[in-house]
Amino acid sequence: MRKQLGFYVDAKRCIGCFTCAMACKNQYLQDTGVIWRQVYPLKTEIYPHRERAFYSLACNHCANPTCLNVCPARAFYKRDQDGIVVHEQDKCIGCGNCIRSCPYGAARYNPVLKKAEKCSFCWERIDAGQQPACVLSCPVDALRLIDLAGFEEPNAVQYPPGFPRFPSLNPSVRFRVATTPTIIRRSRT
Repeated sequence: MRKQLGFYVDAKRCIGCFTCAMACKNQYLQDTGVIWRQVYPLKTEIYPHRERAFYSLACNHCANPTCLNVCPARAFYKRDQDGIVVHEQDKCIGCGNCIRSCPYGAARYNPVLKKAEKCSFCWERIDAGQQPACVLSCPVDALRLIDLAGFEEPNAVQYPPGFPRFPSLNPSVRFRVATTPTIIRRSRT
């Protein structure tokens, strides 16, 4: 398998602090209302203790990215060296095809620039030997950079409960699902 970078989202560790989302906004000085990374609390049907389980999600840098396939301006490309899907905003014509087509909602509209945007995986930081801003900022190591070519985490899943299943896109994200906390009760003596 070729090198394919992806995110590892550890829902068992994530505390929902939004530090990853804020680090992304600070890194790229995003306009108000433009969010590339979002932290979603799991629905109570999936995890009954909703204050304690989250998915931190951004672009999944899919193996077969629909944004790249539907863009009439060829504003997306997939890097050969690591599989990162890059959006070249100067080529974007703001047609919104990528926004409508991505089932994960990764591409977002910037109303100020009137163009689409999405997580770039901090490819500039990757090229400089650094971690993406969201990964670096996580205080509990719930978000990691992984290479799927050598990734072997026995409990990792690609489609946990609550994450849409689109095998034809093959999203480059893996999850460690949240587990129900152990309840310890004191005995009454």
